[in-house]
Amino acid sequence: MPSLRALHAAGHKIQLVITQPDKPGHRLKLTPPPVKVAAQELGLTVYQPERIREPEAVAKLRSLSPDLLVVVAYGQIVPPSVLSIPKLGAVNVHASLLPRYRGAAPVARAILAGERETGVTIMRMDEQLDHGPILAARKTEIAHREDAVALTARLAAIGAELLVATVERIESIKPVEQDHGRATLAPRLRREDGELEWNIGPGEIDRHVRALQPWPGVTLPTYRGRVKILSGHVEGDRYAPDVVQLPGKRPAPAKQVLSDA
Repeated sequence: MPSLRALHAAGHKIQLVITQPDKPGHRLKLTPPPVKVAAQELGLTVYQPERIREPEAVAKLRSLSPDLLVVVAYGQIVPPSVLSIPKLGAVNVHASLLPRYRGAAPVARAILAGERETGVTIMRMDEQLDHGPILAARKTEIAHREDAVALTARLAAIGAELLVATVERIESIKPVEQDHGRATLAPRLRREDGELEWNIGPGEIDRHVRALQPWPGVTLPTYRGRVKILSGHVEGDRYAPDVVQLPGKRPAPAKQVLSDA
């Protein structure tokens, strides 16, 4: 959303906003993606194909003859049939310092690895995953207790600013090939990634709790069964939960829920 709003505020003509279809939410009521809501607030046309590679979607894009395609956290592989349409190609805003952390979960994986810095990369897209040449990059430190939600929001703002600056100079920037030998992957998170045991150590627990927000979250065994840990901190040689959540209950202070532990 920050990238969409930033491009619009900078005066760029946005012909079409493509996002995922509405999905069932509370009580199965269809919930629009946040990008759709933002686009409608800006008075922009929205298109929601099930798959971007559908012939109808490709034909619709081709009929617009766009100068540039900008992809931000779209969640689908963009096929060559689409990448070849824009006159100036397609660019992607990726929340890592490529070639590190290519894939679906770069923010979480950077926190899990204990990285002290990360950043945003604007790259020209090719047919492979986060593989294309780099147009611009900007670093930022990961704060000591920063979780994935806060870091994602910061990177989105950094990425929006960097995207606008990059688009302004898109025809004069010389792309720099990634060092593919240094590439690392950031695969999609799984529910079982958050099912932890105390014996992995306080530092590892802390990184998981911060990295796996808002999904899948971390659970740890207690005398009350497995409890979801929403936040906590390292205290000497132990991990101390601050806010926890029992199944079917509201979040509550750990001292209140686990007072007899």
